[in-house]
Parts: sequence; structure tokens; C-alpha cells
Amino acid sequence: MKAVVIRTFGAPEGLEVVDLPAPVPRPGQVLVATEAIGVGGVDAVIRRGALAEHGFREGHLLGSEVAGTVTAVGEGVDASWTGRRVWAFTGLSGGYAEQAVARVEDVLALPAGLTGADAVTLGGSGIVAHFALRKARFAPGETVLVRGAAGSIGITAVQLAARGGAGAVAVTTSSEERGARLRELGATHVLDRSGKSDDPDAPTGFDVVIDVVGGPGLPDVLGALHADGRYVLVGVVGGQPPEEFGTRLVHGFRKSLTFATFSADTVPGPDRQAVRAEQFAEAARGELRTVVHDVLPLDRAADAHRAMDTGEVFGRVVLTPSRRRRPVQGLIVSATPTPPSSRP
Repeated sequence: MKAVVIRTFGAPEGLEVVDLPAPVPRPGQVLVATEAIGVGGVDAVIRRGALAEHGFREGHLLGSEVAGTVTAVGEGVDASWTGRRVWAFTGLSGGYAEQAVARVEDVLALPAGLTGADAVTLGGSGIVAHFALRKARFAPGETVLVRGAAGSIGITAVQLAARGGAGAVAVTTSSEERGARLRELGATHVLDRSGKSDDPDAPTGFDVVIDVVGGPGLPDVLGALHADGRYVLVGVVGGQPPEEFGTRLVHGFRKSLTFATFSADTVPGPDRQAVRAEQFAEAARGELRTVVHDVLPLDRAADAHRAMDTGEVFGRVVLTPSRRRRPVQGLIVSATPTPPSSRP
């Protein structure tokens, strides 16, 4: 089978298409013939070598979530899974391939009307957005900032906060065009990447911050929290925050601020799957929107990573082993037909 591995850490050019033996499902696993493969921010972080100290090595087969059809099951798995269209979490490897294996508890049947591209756009990111807002104890009427809202986690967080009754949903993004599209999804105010705006009505403080970016700008955003504000960091696509950011937190001691990281690893599997199933059903009904930036053949994985590195992507890039799918360039797509955290 065709697969994409990291030949050398660093630039997207270090990705290589190779031929590998098809995996065989072990006890408790299923084998999925992939139709859609999600390209996530964590894939780019691994590709750059930033997580090498955690055991990732050159030769690593990237990818953590796929959609497709179950073609075989391992020992102990109900044979009725065979032939079903599913979303599957493959861990932090194994997804960029024509066939992938996953534990059966990390597999979810897809509802009618949900495409594979929609599934891998929402499957991992949707629950991060849901449980991050829960961890932040978000309540109706509160002012929310989604920092780095142009990715699939941020896009879902904007929608969930808006329909949850937020008093305001501010977003940081890099252009007016992206800001307009985020307004269509529920954002009420658009800020630049530093959190500033020329709009005199834009909020200057927030009750809740959901941050996908991290990076050197985190301390300044932390300082914009209201008293009793809650800041939840769900990713570091902008790099690690400065080590001294805790000083800013202590400087706001009298505001009783809360800072937390969030990984879906800490959510019990059945809870993740229950929320994911609900979100898939909502997407199939058109109630929760996905944004697919582009659909590319598997052998163009390097192009997908270049687009992420240059900040071109709004939503998610999806890979497919088949060339029959038409690219979807930068469109807001309803899941109805006419798609870092180590755990989804």
C-alpha cells in the first residue's frame, strides 16, 4: 500500500511516499480502507522534529484520524463491523496510508449524509472544542476569545460558544477575509493576531480564552482576562509559550485567574465517543458546519503541510488515496451532501 512517512525532520520536503505492507488488525483492532485522512497541526509539529524527545523518529508514518470502510477485524471484534463506513483514531501514527488499523473502541460508525472529509475535519477537533469549553466552565452571557480560530478546533469552538449563548465571541485571525468567514460561523468581533482591533466596540477583556496558538504572545492574552477569567490552552501551533509566562499570571493574583492546559487524553473514551457521535449527527443535519480547505491526493501530503506552514489553511486539509474527489478550495461546507491533542 501507499503511505507517507517522515524521511527527514524539518520542512515538508522531508515527507516521502513509500510502499509498505498492508497492516493486519491485531486482537481488538479493525482494518480500515481509507477514503479520507485528516491533516492536523500535531502532524506538522511531529514532522518538524519538535517531539523527537518523546520518541518520534525519522521514518514515522504520520496521521491520527481517518474515515473509510472496515475491511477486516481482529480477534475479539464483532464481525458486523466489516463493511461499515467509520471514522477511526489511529493514535499518533498510521493514518497517512491507503489502509490503517485502529482499536475498535476508537472507531465510530458514520451517519448517513456525513462525508469522510467532514468526519476527519470534525472528529478529532470537535471534541477538543467541546471539552475545552467545559473545562473553562463557560456559561451563557460570558465573553469568549478563540485564539487561532481559523483551524478546525477554533472553527468548532466559535460555533459552540455562539450557540451556547456567549455574550460575545471574539476571534484572532490574520485577515479581513477570514474574519468575515468566522462571523458567518458565529464570531461577533474580529481581532488581529495580537488581540487588538480598531473597532471601539470590540471587547478588551474576556471571561474565557480558548487558545490553539500558545507561542510568545500568550502572556499578553493572559493579561486580558477579566477577574475570575479562565484560560485553556489546547495547542501550541505557534510554538511553546515563554517559560516566564507564569509571572504574568502571578501579577494578576488579585484577579483570581485560572490557567489550564487541555488534552482529550484526560476524557474517558465513552464520553469522547458520545460527544463525537452527537456532533457527527448534528453535522449530517447541517446544524454544525465543517470547513474543508482542500482535498488532495495522498501523494501530495507535502503540499498540505506547506499550506499549513505558510498559514494558508482555513479549516482542514484532507488527503485521499483516490484522485476521483474534486478539490474543495477554501469553502464553508455543510456536512449535508449537495468534512494538539494526542487523543481525539
